[in-house]
Parts: sequence; structure tokens; C-alpha cells
Amino acid sequence: MTQLANKFDLEERTAHFGEAVIALCKELQRDEITRPLINQLIRSATNIGANYMEANGGSSKKDFRNKIYICKKESQETQHWLRMLSVAVPEERASLRKLWQEVHELVLIFQKITTSLR
Repeated sequence: MTQLANKFDLEERTAHFGEAVIALCKELQRDEITRPLINQLIRSATNIGANYMEANGGSSKKDFRNKIYICKKESQETQHWLRMLSVAVPEERASLRKLWQEVHELVLIFQKITTSLR
């Protein structure tokens, strides 16, 4: 699959995003400040893709809408943890900013989906 096709395949895109967050977090130094931030970031970032897969397997339109809304909320939470980590680990700001930009696009996509389902 080409990179352009992946950009429009949300299942792949959210999975790649989660993988990118995991890869970055593996490289970060762990201390009393970063450990809880990293844990929260990994949880929220990987939940985006998990909830998107659940949405696709939803049993009804209402179930689909609820899971997509959760995807949006998890994406917004991920933005928060990326911001907090950029303060805690300023030397990684550039890498964290790239991830923040990607998750911002996901927020906008999930917002558009939830709006169109009303």
C-alpha cells in the first residue's frame, strides 16, 4: 500500500500513529515526571486505533457514532499528553510536535465524522 493510500485508510493511519508514539516513548528517559506522562500518552494514543476498529465493527449506527466520538476524545487527550511531555522533555519537542500535528489531523477527521453522523 502506498503512503498516500495509508493517509486515507484510518485503520492503518491510527495504527501507525500508535506505533510511532510507542517508538518515541521507548527512547525517552524515564523519571518521576516523565513516567506517568509516558504511560498516559501510550494509553490514549493506542486507544485511538482500538476504538476506531471497534467502530468499524459496531453493531449499529449509534454504536459506530459512540466509538468515533471516543476516538475524537482519545485524540484530544493525546494532544494534551504530547504537550505535557514537550514541557517535561524539551529536547524532544520537534519529534513530539510532529506527533501532535498528526493527532490534530485525526481530531479534525473524527470531528467531521461525528458532525456528519448527526
